[in-house]
Amino acid sequence: MNEIVYSEIPVSIETAYEVGLNDEEYSMILDILGRVPSYTELGVYGVLWSEHCSYKNSIKLIKTFPRSGGRLLVEAGAENAGLVDVGDGYAIAFKIESHNHPSAVEPYQGAATGVGGILRDIFSMGARPIASLNSLRFGELNNSRTQYLMKGIVKGIGDYGNSFGVPTVAGEVYFDDCYQDNPLINAEAVGIVHKDKIISATAKGIGNPVYILGSRTGRDGIHGASLLASREFDEKSESLRPSVQVGDPFAEKTMLEALLEMLDANVLVGVQDMGAAGIASSTSEMSARGNVGMLIDLDKVPLRENEMSAYEIMLSESQERMLLVIEKGKDAQAQKIADKWDVPLTQIGEVIEEEILKISRNGKLVINVPTQSLVLGGGAPQYDRDSKKPSYLDQLNAYDFNNLEIKFTNEELFWKLLNSPTIASKKWVFEQYDSQVLTNTVSTKGDAAIIRLKELPGKAIALSTDCNGRYVYLDPYTGGMESVCESARNVVCVGAEPIAITNCLNFGNPYDPEVYWQFKEAVRGIRDACIALNTPVTGGNVSFHNESQENAIFPTPVIGMLGIIDNLDDRMSSEFKNSGDAIYLLGNNREELGGSEIVKILTGNILGKAPILNLQEEIELQKLTLDLIKNKIINAAHDVAEGGIAIALAEMSIDSIKYGCSVDLGNDPSLGMLFGESQSRIIVTVSAENISEFEKLCKEYNVQNFKLGSVIENNFIINKVVNTSISKLTADWENALENRIGIH
Repeated sequence: MNEIVYSEIPVSIETAYEVGLNDEEYSMILDILGRVPSYTELGVYGVLWSEHCSYKNSIKLIKTFPRSGGRLLVEAGAENAGLVDVGDGYAIAFKIESHNHPSAVEPYQGAATGVGGILRDIFSMGARPIASLNSLRFGELNNSRTQYLMKGIVKGIGDYGNSFGVPTVAGEVYFDDCYQDNPLINAEAVGIVHKDKIISATAKGIGNPVYILGSRTGRDGIHGASLLASREFDEKSESLRPSVQVGDPFAEKTMLEALLEMLDANVLVGVQDMGAAGIASSTSEMSARGNVGMLIDLDKVPLRENEMSAYEIMLSESQERMLLVIEKGKDAQAQKIADKWDVPLTQIGEVIEEEILKISRNGKLVINVPTQSLVLGGGAPQYDRDSKKPSYLDQLNAYDFNNLEIKFTNEELFWKLLNSPTIASKKWVFEQYDSQVLTNTVSTKGDAAIIRLKELPGKAIALSTDCNGRYVYLDPYTGGMESVCESARNVVCVGAEPIAITNCLNFGNPYDPEVYWQFKEAVRGIRDACIALNTPVTGGNVSFHNESQENAIFPTPVIGMLGIIDNLDDRMSSEFKNSGDAIYLLGNNREELGGSEIVKILTGNILGKAPILNLQEEIELQKLTLDLIKNKIINAAHDVAEGGIAIALAEMSIDSIKYGCSVDLGNDPSLGMLFGESQSRIIVTVSAENISEFEKLCKEYNVQNFKLGSVIENNFIINKVVNTSISKLTADWENALENRIGIH
C-alpha cells in the first residue's frame, strides 16, 4: 500500500481552485509533500484549510482573547467544547456554533443538524447534555421567504432537540433587512461531566484500534464545510441542497448513551465528533493532538451508497457519527455496549507511531500526508487580512436626532414598539421547544434561564445568549463589548455570577477590508470586556461569508454567557412581587437613541452612535446587583435593553400577570427617556423597609439610582404616556408575532 493512486481528473492548480485553495496554498502543499498530491489529498487539504475548519483568516485575532484562567479546565480551542469547573469535582461543557448557510439553503435540516452537531461536541467530551439554547436572526417578517425560513428553522430546532431529549431553555430572535438572504442560526449546548470522566479528542497508544460509532456514511454533506460556509449566496445557492446534511435525533440519542456507557466501562482512549469534513477532520485532528498517525482502510467504512470514491467517503458530513480510539484488548467490551444500544460500531484502522495519515481505498493508498500539516496550529495557513474603517460609519454616527420627524404620540410609539417583531413575544417560537424535559429547568422566564445541577444539590447555572448587531454595525468595538456586558448583565439579573463565555462570530466576507475591520474591532471589544469582567473565552465558532449579492449582514458576534448560582435560594426573577414596592432604575439615564428600535420604527434605518459603554460603570452595576440579590434587599430585577425603560417595565408587568406599575417620567418625557437603549441599566423593585439599605449600597458601589414609581395591581401606567390593563398589554405583546406570520 505504498502506491499513490491519482484520479482520472488531472490534479493541477485549477483543481486546487475547485476545492477552495489559492496559488500560495497549492505551493505550500507541494512543498509539504515534495510531490504533486492525489485528487483525494488535495480535497482533504481544501476542506481542512478552509476558513470553517482552519480559521485561517481569524485565528490570529481569536488568540488575543483571554483563553485560560479563572475556572477554565482546558484552554479555548484545545477540545471540542469549553470546560468550566463548577466545584465538587464537576465541570460544565458548553459551546455555541453556527449553521447559517445550510439553514438558508434547507431550513429544516440545516437547523436540525446544527443542533445535532453542537450536542455531539458536548457529549464527545463525556458530558451529558442538560440544556440547549439558540440565537436566531431573520429578515423582515413581511417577506414570504423570511416566513418560510423562520417556520422551517424553528421546526428543525424543535424537532431535533425534543426528539433527542434535551430542553431548549433560552434564546433570542431578531429581525432586520440585512438577514433577508442570510439568516443566522447559532446553536448552543451545555452539558455536565465529572472531572474524572472527561475524555479528550486525542489519539494515543500505538496499535490501539480506531472505530466509527454511529450511522453509515453517505453522500450528504460533502463539502458542506468548505463550500457552504465559504461563499456568499447567489442565484446558484439553491443547487447546494445536496451539501446540507440530514439528521436523525433518535440515532444520536442512542449513540450518546452507548458512548457514555463505554466511558464508564473505561474502554475509550479518545473521542472526536465527525462534524465538518467528517473522516478527514476527525482522523487528522485526533492524530495531530496525540503526535501520532493513523492507518485507515476506507473499504471498512459502512456506506449508505454504492461506488463511493475515497474523496466522497473522506469528505462526507453524514450525521450521527463519531471516531473512537479504543484501548486494545477492550474491543469486545465496547462491541457489547454498542450492540446493547443498537448502535453500529466498526473498526476502520489503528493508531501508528509515524505522524502520517495513511488512508487506503480498494487496497491502494490514496492519502499519505503528515497529520500536523492538515490542522489548525500545524501546517494550516494563517493570514493577516487588510482592513479599513467602513465608509458608512461617519455619516451614520453623525446623524442629528433633532431632525427626527415624529408623527405619532408617545402612546402610539409605545404600542408600535411592543408589537414590533424584535420586541414582541416569541411565544410561538419557544412553545415549539420542550423546555422541561430532564426536569432540571428552574426557570426560562426573565433575563436568563436557570438550570439546577442535580449532581450538586442547591447549585444552579444561568445561561444567556446575546448580541445586538445594530450596535456592532454602528461601532464594532463598543458593540463587541456590549454583547459581552449584556449577556453578563442578564445572568446577574437572575442572581448568577458570570464566569465564562462561548462566542459565535458572524460576519461578512473577510477579504473585504471593511468587513475585516469590523471583525478586528469587535474582537478587540469582546476581549476587553471579557478581561474586565473576568469571563474568559472557552471557545466557539467564526462564521464568515454571511452575505448575498445584495448586502452583508450586520456584524453579529453572539455571546453565550455561563453564570453560577451557588445557592438556588438566592435566585432572582423579573416579575413584580408586591403591591407598593418602589421601582428604581439602577445605572445611568443618558437618554441615547443610537441604534435603537424606536429610531428603526421612525426612520426605517439604523442611525446614530452605538450607546456608550463604560466598563467600570458596568462592573459596579453588576457587583451591586448581585449584592442586593444575595442580601434579599430587592424583589425583582430586569435588564433594560431593546425598547428602553418603557418596554422593560412592560415586560416586568407581563411576567407578573397580576401586578403592574405606576411610573412618572415627567410631564413630557423625551424619546430617549422612554425608549432609549443606554447600556448598564437594571430596573429593580424594593420593599419600603429595605429602601434605606438599598440606597446605602448604591452609594457604596457608586451606582446612580432613580426612583421611577411603584408596583400596583392590574394596571400599567406611565404618566402622560400610557394607561392600560395588564391583560391588554399581555394580549398585544403575545399575539403580535403570530398575527404577522398568519398563525392563529
